[in-house]
Amino acid sequence: MGRGGSIPQANPHLVIFCVKSGGREPPYLRRVLTLAPIPFHLPCMARILTLSFSCPDTSGIVAEVSAFVASHGGSITEASQHTESELGRFFMRVEINADSLDFPADKFGELFTPVATKFGMEWTLSDSAKLRRVILLCSKQEHCLYDLLARQVAQDFPFVVPCVISNHEDHRKIVEAHGIPFHFVPVTPETKHAAFRKMEQIFRQEQADLIVLARYMQVLDSELCRNFAGKIINIHHSFLPSFAGAKPYHQAHRRGVKLIGATCHFVTPELDEGPIVEQDVIRIDHSDTPEDMAHLGKDIEKVVLARGLRAVVEDRVLLAGNKTVIFR
Repeated sequence: MGRGGSIPQANPHLVIFCVKSGGREPPYLRRVLTLAPIPFHLPCMARILTLSFSCPDTSGIVAEVSAFVASHGGSITEASQHTESELGRFFMRVEINADSLDFPADKFGELFTPVATKFGMEWTLSDSAKLRRVILLCSKQEHCLYDLLARQVAQDFPFVVPCVISNHEDHRKIVEAHGIPFHFVPVTPETKHAAFRKMEQIFRQEQADLIVLARYMQVLDSELCRNFAGKIINIHHSFLPSFAGAKPYHQAHRRGVKLIGATCHFVTPELDEGPIVEQDVIRIDHSDTPEDMAHLGKDIEKVVLARGLRAVVEDRVLLAGNKTVIFR
């Protein structure tokens, strides 16, 4: 503060966190000072079309896809493939330089359809010129939310957050400081159905490509899970399938485990049973309390969630039954 209580000239994009602790006051009291929304800038990169598909395994798939691209002067910059023998399915991911093709990028789907139909493909096509729209859901814990907001600003990978939805007001200031709309949707046992329908309406209005449960501490209902199947990912503070459900660190402490972890997975109507996208662990010992484990777990949770989101945003994750095929 300047003399007389005035605020000196500041960086217009500076966000200051003032953390107050001690005495009987809560350990994390935050004030956010910002004079403008935090900007982010997109890196200049070649425009890439990413074709991802699975189909019944047979011969000639790679040759046909490659021939289609080559026949239009296209350049394949990256390609990965895998055969899941138990399912009898073939999986492939192909990156194509959009500027190398002899037709506009928005015509790719129309022209590729005959190839996809021939092999019975389930396929998607994404365009690097169109950022993935990722809606974040959060409750009171902030570490995953703050990490993903920072990654959007830094553009660690290509996504944009059109809004944040929460059942608490705690993080409104930091979200709005990023220039992002914040929707407070309270959830109680009596209002849960109406709250989830309101959230669905927001998802559709914002044309969400993905929804991320960034430590959102409500169990989504079956209707929402089915309506957005394959579009919702969650971070669970446990190395699934161990310690599913509530208070996994307390469960782990009672079992005396020496490793704790986090799991990023797709959300399905079955609690914590969706296909796994990413996992990691850290080592603990007998001296760590459940509170210590929860504190240590925060770092691994946000890293695992970010890795999982990156993989999904970059179309590196294909569903294979209740498992995933992930191309690194």
